[in-house]
Amino acid sequence: MVDKLLPKPFLADARTHLDQYPEEEILSVLSRARSAGVGLIIAAGTTLDSSRACLRLSEGYEDVFAGVGIHPMDLQRPLDQRTLTELRDLALSSRKVVVVSEVGLDFLKGAPDRDIQYQAFREQVRLAKDLGLPVVFHSREADLEVLRVLEEERAWTVGGAMHYFQGDEATARRCIELGFHISLAKPLLRLLHLQEVAKRLSPETVVLESDCYPQPFKKKRESWTEPRHVRAVAEKLAQLWNVSLENVAQATTGNLLSLLAGKGGPVAKEACQEAP
Repeated sequence: MVDKLLPKPFLADARTHLDQYPEEEILSVLSRARSAGVGLIIAAGTTLDSSRACLRLSEGYEDVFAGVGIHPMDLQRPLDQRTLTELRDLALSSRKVVVVSEVGLDFLKGAPDRDIQYQAFREQVRLAKDLGLPVVFHSREADLEVLRVLEEERAWTVGGAMHYFQGDEATARRCIELGFHISLAKPLLRLLHLQEVAKRLSPETVVLESDCYPQPFKKKRESWTEPRHVRAVAEKLAQLWNVSLENVAQATTGNLLSLLAGKGGPVAKEACQEAP
């Protein structure tokens, strides 16, 4: 159970790369998150090894949960049955695996062959449906194609979220129409067009994330993005919606808990019973 002294409002981070931090930093990262009111954190896998590391973190820290998946930029070949079976086994090994993530499409120059990406994305969406887990999905320069695949694979049956959203209102509306949430992160603090999109989103359609990972390219360690920064995103959203921070926390945390209401939901809800 989350510490009863966790500050209110209660916030949730739908996607991190917490597994990439040195083990000796995890406790301090989580402590800063709790001090900011963040009490549920999902660590998303990007490879088999990363997915295993996320699972280990989730088993070691009560407020950390795991996602399993292969990131499109980490693909070297089509996903074979052995890899899919390993992902399935990881997901079934613990009730703290609550999403399939990070999966999707990436059309950035130099990305893996698109045919390989499509195959891996479809197979992992099908796996998510078999497991009854929501999909937190990646899209870079591929929004329409990502949404097309999700529609064709009927991924709305498990739901999910479009992570680190930076798109336009039409893309957001299409994503929502297909049954998915919009996941907002720190780009909301600086992108004016995204702020305009966010103003028009209904509270029941939004979750929050940090998408944090080690950032040694930043001169100061305190400048690295961490789960604690979800609070700044929530504060900006409160300003845009003209509501209280508590209202934003209640809506976005509630949305994530509802999204996890399948296989992983009861565990997440038990761990987060101090939510507003």
